[in-house]
This record gives sequence, structure tokens and C-alpha cells, in this order.
Amino acid sequence: MSQSSSAATPTVEYLDSNADVSRFLESIGSTRELAIDTEGASFHRFIDRIYLVQLSTRTHHGIIDPLPIAAPDALGALLADQKVEVVFHDADYDLRLLHQDYGWRPTNLFDTRIAAQLLGIQAFGLAALLERAYGLKLDKKHQRADWSMRPLTASMLDYAALDTMHLLGLKDQLKDELAKKGRSAWGKEEFVRLEGTRWEPEEPGMTYLKVKGARDLTRRELAILRELVPWRDAVALQLDRATFRVVANDVLMEISRLAPATMEALGAIKGMPRGMMDRAGRDVVAAVQRGLAVPDAQLPKFPRAPRYDKDPEFDDKVGRLKAVRDDAAKRLELDPGVLCSRERMETIARALPRTAEELEAIPGIRKWQSAEMGAGFISALERFKARKAERPAGTDADESPYR
Repeated sequence: MSQSSSAATPTVEYLDSNADVSRFLESIGSTRELAIDTEGASFHRFIDRIYLVQLSTRTHHGIIDPLPIAAPDALGALLADQKVEVVFHDADYDLRLLHQDYGWRPTNLFDTRIAAQLLGIQAFGLAALLERAYGLKLDKKHQRADWSMRPLTASMLDYAALDTMHLLGLKDQLKDELAKKGRSAWGKEEFVRLEGTRWEPEEPGMTYLKVKGARDLTRRELAILRELVPWRDAVALQLDRATFRVVANDVLMEISRLAPATMEALGAIKGMPRGMMDRAGRDVVAAVQRGLAVPDAQLPKFPRAPRYDKDPEFDDKVGRLKAVRDDAAKRLELDPGVLCSRERMETIARALPRTAEELEAIPGIRKWQSAEMGAGFISALERFKARKAERPAGTDADESPYR
């Protein structure tokens, strides 16, 4: 099936059979550039998976419906081919879904969002970049669409197609701008770092620790939350519904604090869905009782964060690094956070690198960051390294993790 909105709009093929997908992928098999995007449904579904794959070459545009077909292995091979430049906008989530659903690891990447940030472009969403490059104004009405629904409307398919239709041209412009600014190597380093992006397996039973605000709970309240989150997630899995559509996290937090012992008390909590009260209210009260019954000695707590020796000069070190970073950001006309995050500067402050090689050995530090700010960072920390060298051997400072 194909669709065409007007004579000026390229034809987009909607591919929902193994034969059509094979034919389309064979037709683009010799391409050396491929724009790709995926659509998930995490806003609607508990199990997030790929519900659409949009593809564009210079001459072909297709939308694969993965639900009724087998895994399109030919596409996986194309994405893994080092001779094919694979272009995304904001690749992180797409790469995670592609790995989760198919085990694919695309290579030779170009990410238009990252390229735009490295150029100092403030509005780096796809809609803003397409308006900047082509004067296009994208309709945002399908941003929160449920891509798991079938059949998809014509306007939804048109919206999805635009995610890749102009992406290769946008890549050309951004790549040219990176070259003119002498930042092509910056982009290549960032794009290589994207390869292999995937979700790491979570430790079973620890999801409750990731609920926003959980650190503010007492250990008893945390024990109740530990019972509530698996219950809520099991219901969401059964219904295949996003967790916040079952019971929102802030409601679980309030239940954990108030520990309702009756259905009436549970029903009085603001935000507790009436339908869920009727369906599983007694299960919630039972979960609360299990949390209250945990012996004091077995109450959960957060894993200890890495501990560092108290350093009265730490804020001074970070402040000096920030001054170097901010000066460089002005010179390069870049967002300071893109140039170097505070977290990374704190890591540098603890490591006290003496050379560019030591700086680049710090996890997360890019060579391009070292080239632009390395000398300034090392100079800013020089006085602190000198003080450290003056300390007599055998003092507590010699065991400091700041070494």
C-alpha cells in the first residue's frame, strides 16, 4: 500500500507484509545513506516496543509495520553495515528499542540532534531544525499518539513519514556546518560513543528505588512502597497499560506515607482511581499491611552512594573548572551544559589530572573537550595538586579517593 498527499510530496510506502518489506529493503539494498526513526508507545503501554519503523533514502520512503511481519533481518544487516551511514534524530531511545526488540546494533551513525547541539543551535528538536533548514512547520498533534493502535489514520502515517523524509538533507546541512566550524571530529567522537547504546538489565525487585521522591521516605514508608510498586507494575503488565495510567507514582508515595488500613482510608487519598479501587483496592490495603509487618531489622534502605573524603576545597576546585568551562562556552558559542556537565567537572575535580592523557582517561571525557578546555582545566587545578604534593606521606590524605 502506498500513499501520496500531493504531487509535491514524495510517495511513502506503507509496508505491512513480509513480501512488501523484503521487496522494499531489496530496492534500497545498495544505498550508502539511510535515515531511520521508530515509534514506540511508552505513554500508553506497559510493554514498550517498536510499533513503526520509518525509513528514507534519497529516493525511497517507507513505513514498516512490524506487528504483522517477521523480524526484517535485511534491515538489521543494513544498519550494521559500516559502509552505510545511518542517520537518526535523537538516536538514544531508538537504539535502545532496536536492540531490545531485534538485538541490532547500528553502526556508522549520525545524530542530527547531537550535531545541532555541537553547533550551538539552541532549538534542536526535529521540528525546530526542519523549520530552520526548510521553513517547514510540523503539526505536533500526534506527538503523544498511540502508535500501537490499528488501523493507523492517514494523518498519523503522514506525520510519521516526516520524521525521516527530510533527515538526509538536514544531515547534509549540519555536517557542512560542523566542517566549517572545524567540529567534524567532535561529531564523529560523539556518534561512535552512541554505538552499542542499550538498556542494561535491571536488578529484580529494585524498581521501587527509582520512584521520584523515594529517598525522602522513612525506611518503614519505603517498605510499603516496595510492596506497592510490584503490585502496580503487575497490574500494568496484565493490562498492557502505562504504569501512570494504572496508579501514578505520586499516589503510591502518598499511600506509602499514610499507610491506609481500610478501603475507606484508601479511597480518601487524592488521585486514587475509582476503577482501581473497585478492581483491586483490597490488594492495595494488603500490600500496605505487608509493608507494615516487615521487622525493623529488615527494613529496606538505599544502597550507599560512593563516599569521598571531606574536601574543604572541593567547591573551589569545581568553581575554577566552571569558570574555564564558561569562558570556553562563550568563545565557542555553545551551551555550557553541552560543553561539559557539572557532574563531569566534579569528577575532574576529584581526579586532579596532571596531564591531558590523565584528563582523557577520566570516564566520560571526550578528546574534543580536552582539546578545547584541557589546558585550562589542568591549570585551574595546579595549585591544589601542589598542596597535595606537600602533604607528608602516611597521612589520611594519601588514602583519599580524590587521588
